[in-house]
Amino acid sequence: MKNKVTMILSTALSTALTACFFAMNAFAEGETATDTAQQATAGNSFFSFILPLLLMFVLLYFLAIRPQRKQEKEAKEMQSSIQIGDEIVTNGGIIGMVVRIGDDNIVIETGGERNKIRIKKWAIAENVSANERAKQAQPKPKSPIESASVSENDDDKKKKKSKKSDDSGKE
Repeated sequence: MKNKVTMILSTALSTALTACFFAMNAFAEGETATDTAQQATAGNSFFSFILPLLLMFVLLYFLAIRPQRKQEKEAKEMQSSIQIGDEIVTNGGIIGMVVRIGDDNIVIETGGERNKIRIKKWAIAENVSANERAKQAQPKPKSPIESASVSENDDDKKKKKSKKSDDSGKE
């Protein structure tokens, strides 16, 4: 979804820059001028063509190429950090438990009959066990209701209970 939006934005921007370039050239060619003025507009049209083109490449780099490289780097780190016993999901949707790790191959067990499948490391899409460990390591954020409520200490609760039991014993 995010890639589609960035591609649409980059396409729209490049179209707008191209339209501006052609409009500027049409305006510059419509005027009558001397040879020196024509040479100046030719030099300006060169810069007016190069500048939008460079801008488009810079925008394309930051919107498309850089995030893609970041995703690839995270996937490589995930694939290299797989351990025996982790539950993984492949790009094809196969879910299994890692039994053996080789250089670029991994053997996983799938299903109730414990079928073993050998796959390449690049085919792993997700490490379910690592995701669960990361979620458990993060502290649970308190809900706004819990953080706003007044909580009593255990000692205060015990004192109140003992006072109630004393009061009930006197009657």
